[in-house]
This record gives sequence, structure tokens and C-alpha cells, in this order.
Amino acid sequence: MAKKFDTGGIKTLLGNSAKLEKAVLENPQEVVRELATTVALLPIEQIKANSGQPRQKFDKETLGELAASIAAHGIIQPITVRRLQDKEYQIISGERRFRASQLVGLKEIPAYVRLANDQELLEMALIENIQREDLNAWEVAISYGRLKEEFELTDEMLSTRVGKQRSTVTNYMRLLKFEGDEDIKRGLIEGKVSMGHARALAGVNDFALRNSLYHKIVAEDLSVRAVEALIASYQENKKGKEPATDKNLPPHLREIQDKFNAFFGGKVQLKRDEKGKGQLVVTFKNDAELNRLIDLIEH
Repeated sequence: MAKKFDTGGIKTLLGNSAKLEKAVLENPQEVVRELATTVALLPIEQIKANSGQPRQKFDKETLGELAASIAAHGIIQPITVRRLQDKEYQIISGERRFRASQLVGLKEIPAYVRLANDQELLEMALIENIQREDLNAWEVAISYGRLKEEFELTDEMLSTRVGKQRSTVTNYMRLLKFEGDEDIKRGLIEGKVSMGHARALAGVNDFALRNSLYHKIVAEDLSVRAVEALIASYQENKKGKEPATDKNLPPHLREIQDKFNAFFGGKVQLKRDEKGKGQLVVTFKNDAELNRLIDLIEH
């Protein structure tokens, strides 16, 4: 009978090179299956970037924003690394999260660990995991993203691998757009919003509007159709124009305004004259929205 390894056993094996090699020899498929779905906390100092990574330049501003998000909320989506030898790992995917974690000063980072020659076994393990019925939409999206990124698959190839329609796969992949939207990610994980809500929100590029709509969905228990109607109304009224105050703000003040928008989940306008005098305007449409803003400030 094949030997079974529980989650604690896998974590123990990662710290014992001899036992890990023995386990792989005895039952490689079981070890890879467990590693594929077990998140390990690895010391950052044991991880190194992949010199073959095609992407060598990372935008400092967006990296800083990700670092701020990690400092506030932690890392929800683990990176993926390949185990080279004992206490030495190489990044396969998630270098932005790795670099942002370094900026924050994290000592450990959550990671999925792959072995040197586990390509076929890992694919089988991930597909097997996707078939589980207890996964939330965000977990499914991450699994699809890992398959696509690590095996360099197109959406069409991925849909064939997992036995799902291409449109289904594409809709889940669009959820990965929420990597920087901690509230929406947690809402998906905790079941506060449905896949239909998330699909509608994924079509909104404006970060502040997306978060405002999310909080409105949760506060007022809006249906998917109601959210789609709100988005359609916004897009009709916007007509591609940005508020004049946004255009007049220098980049560093626009960034501050964006942070206020993200915090309040609503439209915030920052105004300032040349002498530094100004005002911060937070808009709300009804008492329910006002109470939500008060709760945010008090907590």
C-alpha cells in the first residue's frame, strides 16, 4: 500500500533533505500532490530569483503599492518556488510578491514548493485539486493561474486540460485581476460576493469604483443584475472623462487620493492650492453609506 503523508508530515519533510528524498523515491505522486496544495512558510533568505525570468524590470510605483498592501493585509496568494537543494529555492512565479515582501522586511513568505522534475505529476495534482467541490472562486482562479503560468498554456489549452468550457476558464482567470484588491479577494474567499458579482466587478478598471461597488454589494445585498445596471449607468455617464481635479493633481497627490478612495471604498476628492491649503471631500448618497464611512473611521 502506498505511503500517505499528512500536511504536517510534508512540512517536516521540507526541513529534512534525506527524508524528503526517501519519500519521493517511495511515492513521488503522493508527495507532489501534497506539495501542490500545501502552503509552506519559507525564510526569504533561502529564496532566490530566477535568472532566466523574462521580466527583469519592475515598476517602482506599483511595487511600492503592492508592498503597502502586503504590509497592511499580508500575502493572500503564495508564490511558487522550485526546491534546488536543502534550504535553497528558486522562484518560478510571484517575483513581484517576493520583491515587495523584501521591501516590507518580511522574514518568511508563503510558498508552494515544487520538486526538480515534477512537471507531469504537478499538473495532475493541480487538476485534481480544481475538481474539488469545496474550493471558493478565488482558490479556483489561483489554481487556473498556476496551471497557465507554470505550464505556459493558452486559455484554450487550459480549458481542455481541466475539462471546462473556455468561457468558464476565462471568467475565473479574470478574477486574478483582484490581486491588489484585498477587500474583494477576502469577499470571494469568505463568500460575501458570488462569482457573478466578481465577474461584473472584474469588468471595472477604476480601482476606487470597483471597491465602492463591492462595499455597496455587501452593505445592501445587491443582486448581480443590480450591480451590472450600476456599472452600465456609470460607464454611460462617464463617457471617457476624468474629473478635472484629477488632472490638476500632481502624481504624489493623486496617489494619496487613490489611497483615500481605497480606504473609504468610495469617491474621495483631494483639492489643494499652490500654498498648500485645500480640502478632502468624501461623498455619500444616503444614510447607509454615511454609517459605513463612520464605521470605517471608528474601527
